[in-house]
Amino acid sequence: MQSAGIMDNVSSRGWSGVSRSRRLLAGLCLVVASIGIAQAQEQPDDVLRTTLDNGLEVVIVHSDLAPVVTTQVNYHVGSSEASSEFPGTAHAVEHMMFRGGPGLSKDQLSVISANMGGNMNAFTENDRTQYHFTVPADDLNVALNIEASRMKAVDMSEADWAQERGAIEQEVSGNLSNPAFRFYTQLVGELYRGTPYAWTPLGTRDSFDNTTAADLKAFHDQWYVPNNATLVIAGDVDPQQALGQVKTLFGDIPEKTLPERPDFDFEPVTARTIELPTNSPYGSIYMGWRTPGLQDDDFAATQVLLDVLGSERGELTAMGYDGTALAGGMGGQLQPHAGLAMAVGVFPRGGDPAPIRARMQEIIADVVKTGVDPSLVEAAKRRIIAEVDASRESVSGLASAWSDALIKRGLDSPQDMKAQYEAVTVDDVNALAKRLLTPERAVTAILTPEASGAPTSSEGYGEPENLTSAPEGPVELPTWAEHAFDNLDIPVSTLAPKDYRLDNGLRLIVQPETASDRVMVSGAIDTNANVQMPPGKEGVSDILEGMYGYGSQTLDRRALRAAVDALGAEESAGTSFGLVVPKAHLDEGLALLADHQLHPNFSEEAFNTIRQQSVQALPGRLESPGFQNAYAMLGALLPEDDPQQRHATPETLDSITLEDVKQYFARISRPDMTTMVVVGDVNPEQVRDQVERYFGDWQAQGQQPDVEYPSVALNAAGAYHTPDSAASQSQVIMSQMLNVNRDSPDRFALFLGNQVLSGDFASRLHQDLREKRGLVYGVSSNLSLDAHRGRFNVSFGSDPDKAARARDLVVQNLKRMQNEPVSDSELHRAKSILLRAMPMQAASYGAISSSLLNLALSDKPLDATTRAAEQFVKLTSDDVQEAFRAHIRPDGFVTGVRGPAMQ
Repeated sequence: MQSAGIMDNVSSRGWSGVSRSRRLLAGLCLVVASIGIAQAQEQPDDVLRTTLDNGLEVVIVHSDLAPVVTTQVNYHVGSSEASSEFPGTAHAVEHMMFRGGPGLSKDQLSVISANMGGNMNAFTENDRTQYHFTVPADDLNVALNIEASRMKAVDMSEADWAQERGAIEQEVSGNLSNPAFRFYTQLVGELYRGTPYAWTPLGTRDSFDNTTAADLKAFHDQWYVPNNATLVIAGDVDPQQALGQVKTLFGDIPEKTLPERPDFDFEPVTARTIELPTNSPYGSIYMGWRTPGLQDDDFAATQVLLDVLGSERGELTAMGYDGTALAGGMGGQLQPHAGLAMAVGVFPRGGDPAPIRARMQEIIADVVKTGVDPSLVEAAKRRIIAEVDASRESVSGLASAWSDALIKRGLDSPQDMKAQYEAVTVDDVNALAKRLLTPERAVTAILTPEASGAPTSSEGYGEPENLTSAPEGPVELPTWAEHAFDNLDIPVSTLAPKDYRLDNGLRLIVQPETASDRVMVSGAIDTNANVQMPPGKEGVSDILEGMYGYGSQTLDRRALRAAVDALGAEESAGTSFGLVVPKAHLDEGLALLADHQLHPNFSEEAFNTIRQQSVQALPGRLESPGFQNAYAMLGALLPEDDPQQRHATPETLDSITLEDVKQYFARISRPDMTTMVVVGDVNPEQVRDQVERYFGDWQAQGQQPDVEYPSVALNAAGAYHTPDSAASQSQVIMSQMLNVNRDSPDRFALFLGNQVLSGDFASRLHQDLREKRGLVYGVSSNLSLDAHRGRFNVSFGSDPDKAARARDLVVQNLKRMQNEPVSDSELHRAKSILLRAMPMQAASYGAISSSLLNLALSDKPLDATTRAAEQFVKLTSDDVQEAFRAHIRPDGFVTGVRGPAMQ
């Protein structure tokens, strides 16, 4: 679930400076977990480690980044300890852990977790199940009480399992509607045949139908014991005091003898090719190999090899820049006992994948024969080792670094990885490539796009079925949480940014932080392609973004990437741009960023390649279910000539010249429309001088443009259906335009009411649609507010025969919001959640940067969070009811269904 942001987000248009290849690969490789390293360089006083008498391993790491704490309870059990007949057992137990137990009921757990206002969730892997909280530091005792209660005992009644099974089966349906995930299940089946890795942790609907609550209870009681768990606490805590709390709450839980764990006798991999249809706008070729795992001696060399092959300077990535493919690269997933490497090539709809496949095979064969570029090995090591301090930039990242090091890698600390990476040689990498990347051990998949059909109008929906959504009474909390959320204190911000305006109009915001040796620079130009593109030149903005990938006028693509690699940095340019660099190299990094951002490579060759690729890719995009579904919604909500409906066509792409791109760049590349945020261990005045030095000569041309969408009339109700032959689940979005914008006074009451509606596990829609009836896996509602228009959305995925009932419940809940005031307990909880979530905006460098940048781009004061808190505290139930009456139209939705039609 996700709740609406406390402040208005710039949501109807975005800024993306990520390279074209990376954007495409990100969309295509979602099923392959990233293998980025999160490590921590600790001082002895920062870490307390011990093992309780009952075997519970405890690690407590102090960080003063923000008044926030993360707890992670890691059970050393996952789908590997399940069986091939019941592969989702660990996943199902994870779900049932949120159903409560003898010491903590489901309703109590929902209310307490929601009140803390933080991030609470869990995930199941092959070898681990983790339960995590990120909450205000004052709530540490509450989070630990929850985890201790669930370790002691949980309820596993057949009635609860029947309800939760409905939700987990919706999760399965959602994943199986993704062709890339279906391919992934086949890939791991081939690469890990004969071992528990051959099935994913997700599970299957058939196995869940045959699983009983007694089976799940037995699994929990066998594996969820202290001597099979590691508790990691990170954040603004006193380690000794936290340890005292842990001993009190967990110390009396008895240890147990653990069952035997499965063996991992991997069978040889036989080359084969898998062919599947996809609903993606693009086709893709995957070539996968089994690799050593995280606990093998070669794990560091494996990581370096994957980084080298996926480098922006590498030949696989080059396929996306020389016109061989739309994009190319290398990804991977490393688990304790084994891993996989996967080369990727992307081809347009209707294109021939054979030349791309041949080129990929040629590149891999050349690596095996002649070895890798030694400079890329050094760059990979430098980049990985430069990440040693990265986890310090995030409270939750710091906890994850320790959890991953201890559980997945079998090390004593994250720092232990550094020496292993430093020891990797070019010979190690080449020897590993020769051993792994043979064609006889490659599993290849070709995913070919197929048309599903254009959207069609549907009949509207009549009066909703009466599904009795009766309000619940107040929940009596256990003594340790009874008064934990009584006070609605306005949080005191730990941020004190320096706000500068350079002579050329560029806005610079600097937030000093000392948690890390790296500096994060984030920036964006306030631009809106749909408003600023010349008529008949739709697509010019995408071509411009693509041209940034070719480097600058001073340094071509490879030279720029080599210079960035030499700093151990990451850099991207575009209408959204950024830099992450060790603070010792900030000046050099800013020089590279400025050169790239202000002087992109406008070569004829780059332009011709990008435009040709855009022309090739466009038909697949226009015919894809994703585009057609989104465009049908915009058509139903907005006037025909609204700029938000603009998009590229074959005719507009054909008309675009290199001069058009240059002119568009000159029009939108304006310092007086640009904001930069710098977060790190820096002197603000010194940073101002550096930015002035490298960006000060940047000048705007002409008057400042208006980049906001105009106001629009409210939409009429409607419905449409977008076929998607790959989907087994109906993906439903209900949307309506609002007469509310990002400055409307009523926005605070709407945000508060939306928190009651869908913002947490105790919210009305979550309880009605998932907990009570199992109709959905997740449901969310959100407000998207711009300068002159607003939009309210509700979305969920459901089996076709359940989708209509789920929609009826949404409508009923909205009418209930209008017809009766929310209860005092609901209002208090919603306020508590929003107020207590505010410190999370300082819980990582990324969160700080994103918060400050979004506030600046939305024309909000940098203390807008505190001002919002003051507004929330004042609101009454009547205010919320009146806002929903005035602005939300339960019978005014446009309902779009992608996939099977509602039954």
